[in-house]
Amino acid sequence: MRIGIFVVAGLFPGQEAGRVLADAVEWIVAAEQAGFDDAWIAEHHFMPYGVCPSPTTLAAVAAGRTGRIGLGTAVSVLSTQHPVALAEQAAVLHHLSGGRFTLGVGRGGPWVDLEVFGTGLDRYERGFPESLDLLLAALSGDRVAADGELFRFREVAMMPPARMRPVVACTSEPTVRLAAERGLPMLLGLHIGDDDKAAMVERYRAFNGPPVEHVAAGVAYIADSTIGAARDLMRAMPAWLGPGLDGYEPVDDRPRPHRDVDDYVELLTKIHPVGSAKHCAETLRRTAERTGIEHFVLLVEGMGSHERTLENIRRFGAEVLPLLRD
Repeated sequence: MRIGIFVVAGLFPGQEAGRVLADAVEWIVAAEQAGFDDAWIAEHHFMPYGVCPSPTTLAAVAAGRTGRIGLGTAVSVLSTQHPVALAEQAAVLHHLSGGRFTLGVGRGGPWVDLEVFGTGLDRYERGFPESLDLLLAALSGDRVAADGELFRFREVAMMPPARMRPVVACTSEPTVRLAAERGLPMLLGLHIGDDDKAAMVERYRAFNGPPVEHVAAGVAYIADSTIGAARDLMRAMPAWLGPGLDGYEPVDDRPRPHRDVDDYVELLTKIHPVGSAKHCAETLRRTAERTGIEHFVLLVEGMGSHERTLENIRRFGAEVLPLLRD
């Protein structure tokens, strides 16, 4: 079983965004020291849900501070950037990290980012397959060209070239099919439980996807008791999640999705490793048995302070990881 951390870099009340980014690097360093396998970094724009707009940049800083831990993006949003430019960034990280970097990509959402970066709704609503295929082409050879609906350019040399296979964030059946047909692993979100994860893995198989290592995101918090751990998170997380989720601004007049924050946090504490060390290990084993997924990336910053996050990372490494690796 592979266990990593999922770095959202959420902005809690009273915090400063630049300090949160610096703290996030320290969490990755601590995760390496605690025995975690990898660290995956989220991308968000113009909102307190996450203050890292460039996960590749943060991954580069973390690569320079670490020597073993894997690094990934969860995810880089293809709808707001050029696939070849993203492939170039991934190639640099691949070479300078000694092959420790994994590129995770996703379609993103119908947010104001599309307006700000000039790509528009069309790239979000119809452009993801073409963008993904161009990214794959750029990461599979020494040269790349395009003659599609959205991208057209003469053949150019990829410099530096790198052969990499990305992971794809999947939240719907069409994206599951897209990943399966290209033989790419899925990254499944923290908002769904074991039954939904298992169903998506089954759909991937039904679309003739190959046997690959899928990745599942979750929330992790360890305390002396399971009841106490859940209570702590239910008190702390809404202060970040409320304003954070409200920060999603649609690019057009479609209604913004609404989720009851308290109910959402309660759900997260029930379906993810939140509790005593024994409970956390049992929860991850149960998910692996039900879904076949054995690679988890866990959000560890839910208590909202740098010190509590470091403590959570260290305790999880010392008390839970050994139980999973016996």
